Amino acid sequence: MDLQIFDVEHGACALLTADTGQRLMIDCGHNSDTGWYPGDYMAARGIRYLEGLCISNYDQDHVSGFPNLVDQLHIQTICRNTSVTPDVIWRLKSEDGIVSTAMTRFVRAITHDFGLPGVAAPLQIPGVGYRLYRNPYPVFDDENNLSLVMILTFGGCNFLFTGDLESAGWEYLLRTEPTFRADVTATHVLMAAHHGRENGICTDLFDVYGCAPQLVVISDDYHQYDTQQTTAYYRSKCTGVADFRGQGRRHVLTTRRDGNITFAASFNGVHAS
Repeated sequence: MDLQIFDVEHGACALLTADTGQRLMIDCGHNSDTGWYPGDYMAARGIRYLEGLCISNYDQDHVSGFPNLVDQLHIQTICRNTSVTPDVIWRLKSEDGIVSTAMTRFVRAITHDFGLPGVAAPLQIPGVGYRLYRNPYPVFDDENNLSLVMILTFGGCNFLFTGDLESAGWEYLLRTEPTFRADVTATHVLMAAHHGRENGICTDLFDVYGCAPQLVVISDDYHQYDTQQTTAYYRSKCTGVADFRGQGRRHVLTTRRDGNITFAASFNGVHAS
């Protein structure tokens, strides 16, 4: 069983593959520099069926590979923040300007082809556990704080996927969701919110609620913004893992430096490579 974090520039795409061959993809960004697309990657390996697709954020960099994916694979379930209707997504994206082709295809799909699994998605993969959390619309009316948050567990390791959640969204979830507060204290690998941007940091997550991961993973490309300079902060909150790729102890992994990252489960636990 393994979890791959793909290098999709300033975006997000991860794939969990279980021992049973069942798969869960979390976001479906693509890499315009390398020409990597999630559907092409899957099809080249003879994969034509995806048990679950979790969309954490209603922004282009989380769905840019959706047309490529849905044109080549059958997707059983889409997990998303269902408090945000397709009409509201369309309005929010229209306020940002022209709605992209990928977002148009995604909104059309969740309008006509998929039901409303949302937070209670009937996704069953042996050996894999997950819980989903989201802030409700219209308590928040911005895409980032409406991110779907997932705690994913396999091989005794807990991964926290956070979308593009910002500090206000973190604080609301932590205040209103007791189970979420318990989950963050048991997190081993934290996927940094908003690709490691400063506004994705919630200091109370670490200092009040006791989140102390071994690793933080930042899915991002080159530093486009000054607010991406957060590696030192996240490093101070991690215990680290020994000898990642022969580099000694690492605390923060980034797709811009490390490329694709794989977490593989074995009898000795989960290892990063």
